[in-house]
Amino acid sequence: MSTDASQDKGPDLAQGVALDTLPDGKMLAGHVGDEAVLLARRGGEYFAIGAECTHYHGPLAEGLMVGDTVRCPWHHACFSLRTGEAVAAPALSPVSCFATEVRQGKVVVIGKASPEQARAAPAGSPPQKIVIVGGGAAGFAAAEMLRRRHYQGSLVMLSDDGAPPVDRPNLSKDYLAGSAPEEWVPLRDESFYAEQSIELRLGTRVVGLDTQARELELGDGSKLPYDRLLLATGAEPVRLSIPGMDLPHVHTLRTLADCRAIIEQASKARVAVVMGASFIGLEVAASLRARGIEVHVVAPEARPMERVLGPQLGDFIRRLHEKHGVVFHLPDTASAIDERQVMLAGGGRIEADLVVAGVGVRPRLSLAEKAGLAIDRGVTVDACLQTSAPGVFAAGDIARWPDPHTGESIRVEHWVVAQRQGQTAALNMLGHRERFEAVPFFWSQHYDVPINYVGHAEKWDEIVVDGDIAGRDCTLQYKREGRVLAVVTIYRDADSLAAELRMEEQAG
Repeated sequence: MSTDASQDKGPDLAQGVALDTLPDGKMLAGHVGDEAVLLARRGGEYFAIGAECTHYHGPLAEGLMVGDTVRCPWHHACFSLRTGEAVAAPALSPVSCFATEVRQGKVVVIGKASPEQARAAPAGSPPQKIVIVGGGAAGFAAAEMLRRRHYQGSLVMLSDDGAPPVDRPNLSKDYLAGSAPEEWVPLRDESFYAEQSIELRLGTRVVGLDTQARELELGDGSKLPYDRLLLATGAEPVRLSIPGMDLPHVHTLRTLADCRAIIEQASKARVAVVMGASFIGLEVAASLRARGIEVHVVAPEARPMERVLGPQLGDFIRRLHEKHGVVFHLPDTASAIDERQVMLAGGGRIEADLVVAGVGVRPRLSLAEKAGLAIDRGVTVDACLQTSAPGVFAAGDIARWPDPHTGESIRVEHWVVAQRQGQTAALNMLGHRERFEAVPFFWSQHYDVPINYVGHAEKWDEIVVDGDIAGRDCTLQYKREGRVLAVVTIYRDADSLAAELRMEEQAG
């Protein structure tokens, strides 16, 4: 029994492993005591860090080593092999770092180290007052990065939400399905904000921005000055203009309060209608099926997610959900809702005691528009995420930036993109000129099937399929004029990481 457990952990790195078992550029999973440790070699250097990603505990040894970093195979978080720092979202917390030593033909892990984290010293005089508008992915990641990089000035985060920043992807996935406790949902506990001197003001509306005076007007009439400002106002769910949308059993999903309300309604519901076959809509459908609720999906397209993923994956996703009992009504739309049913434009009726509208979101641009910032289907920013107003940056769902991979200006509504933009904006608010060049990435989970997407393809002229979609082992390339714009994988994490790296190298 004990021998098997030891073998499951890999080699005891405190006892060392022979140098020839770890070629240059390779990684090895092992342990030191009860802690899982990753050992990696780059040239004549050996690194040892914690072996599990701090995001969702992905196995880093199955990831990709790039220079002196390692990328998680699940959601592409990136860690420094030298320091353990989480250098790219979605992970925000570091992994442990260990010291190594070469002894008698072996590399030995000799104990934990406390390396100095990389500093990004402000270029010139640091701003005294930084304000972040928005408590979502971009806003939180920016605040966390500013303090991580030892910014000492005033830092205020304004959020109109009633809850501190949460792990929003979980709201349509595990938490809604009932397989993740609520304590997993906050990005940090409430003590974090006090410890980091982040003044988090919840339930706060920002109604005006004066870029000349460099101040914000709040809903209570007060003014808040800033030296640097990050607009990370995010997006809001689209609400259909049909009778019945304001009924108490009809919901949208964006906030923790929204999710709690759906869970409460689900506890006494028998049949649910999900309006919209988007990623959010279908993740909600899967989560409600996990709770044993009969689920109907109503959407105007002939295939779910065909516009984003193409016909092959659209058909696969439909069959997957149908296998789990979801009933589709495609193409069709809801024309009205009452207390007991949803009426369809095609003439049908569906009994429903829970309705969730997942028909998309729209960026929250009104603050930027009223302030006179440049707008083009989003807030226009340069490569460093600065808006048309000096000292004002934008990140996340509202930002339209020049993407070096497509050669176009794009706006993307993805959690990881928002986090990484928040991190880049934080550095640039400190006076740096770091260009945002990350390849867009998102993931979606449908029952036991993960779908990873890297790149950005609004339109394509060819989809190249490698592997077996039905067998859940495939890579799809979305091409335009022969160039790969996006890659989707199912259970091919190495392919997804390799595609991300190729796109980075091509852009460089």
